[in-house]
Amino acid sequence: MTQSEARASEGPLKGLKVIDAGTMIAGPLAATHMADFGADVIKIEQPGEGDSMRHWAPMKEGKSLWWKVIARNKRLITLSLSTKEGQEIFKSLVQDADVVIENYRPGTFERWGLGYDELARINRKVVLVRVSGFGQTGPYSHRGGYGTVAECFSGAPSFTGFPDRPPTLPGFPLADSTAATFAAMAAMFAIYQRDQGGGGRGQVIDVSLYEPLFRLIEAQVIGFDQLGIVKTRQGNRLAEDSPRNTYETRDGRWVGISASSQRTFERLVETMGRPELAKDRRYADNVTRCAHADELDALIADWFKERDLAEIMQLFDRANVVAGPVYDIRDIMADPHYRARENIVSVPDGDFGSVRMQNVAPRFSRTPGRVRHAGGAIGADNPEVFAGIGIGLDEQRRLAAAGVI
Repeated sequence: MTQSEARASEGPLKGLKVIDAGTMIAGPLAATHMADFGADVIKIEQPGEGDSMRHWAPMKEGKSLWWKVIARNKRLITLSLSTKEGQEIFKSLVQDADVVIENYRPGTFERWGLGYDELARINRKVVLVRVSGFGQTGPYSHRGGYGTVAECFSGAPSFTGFPDRPPTLPGFPLADSTAATFAAMAAMFAIYQRDQGGGGRGQVIDVSLYEPLFRLIEAQVIGFDQLGIVKTRQGNRLAEDSPRNTYETRDGRWVGISASSQRTFERLVETMGRPELAKDRRYADNVTRCAHADELDALIADWFKERDLAEIMQLFDRANVVAGPVYDIRDIMADPHYRARENIVSVPDGDFGSVRMQNVAPRFSRTPGRVRHAGGAIGADNPEVFAGIGIGLDEQRRLAAAGVI
């Protein structure tokens, strides 16, 4: 491996220093994204119990497996930011940092003397990423924020689920994960601006949990503004797309289909042995199909119920019909495409030797990210990190006894 190849393998963010002062998911996951691509991320935890994610299921031998993923690639230290000594140590860490990420309630960092003005006085180039439930401003900014609440507030559950059932929430932390992705993206936008015509000055990034999801609902604001449309729950259908649903196979599996384009629909019905449906005036284009979605769905559902999943996917692959089976994690772990794309990687771990988890995404051709290690023990990197800012082992012992680190 050449020197340039070795540097590239360390990731495109090599040399970027990030202080992860967040807790739980949204803030820390933003830092994980940057760590995956080579940033030096120092994760701060409260002395004693550490981050709450250390205690979240699934657990093995008393250790959180989720922690292994969200804390991967980070250096781990303990530091109490509510103490005067802890605040001074934090400021020392910030002196050469590029990004600081926090997700406490608005006003908490200011109460600790760690607001942006103070951090910028120490280091004018620092970018402060602030993640909260409702943002730093507005009448709800004081409220605590959890992903479930943010998902509801974004409006997404109002049109997710079946019309005769309650609104449906996602089975994973969608709001937190989306906010984390926006936060990491925004941090890099700010770094680019700082270094390209921004005079070397950082800034504050205000990320709420609900706004990234609200941004992703696309045409609903303009649809309501111009046409008064209020989107409602339609199960797996879309009012503007037909056929679009999941269909059960004879062997009890499910397949998802979206065939709004005319050519896609024609390939589907030809494969079903029903080419005449493409010429039926009720299904002549996507608009008319949406108006007759009930009867079309019933026809497709009947066809699926007469065949097993393997047969259906073979037919669809040959005919270039766009469709995909609904996978669970067992399917994913056994799938050859996931394997060929190296979407799952084995990672060294101090507790269990090796663990498997999602690989870095997206893929870079020249400077790819890499999972170097799983999340480790609390305070594992205290000696190295604190020595790096001039705190020797004797002083570290004193600070630990005082509950500062």
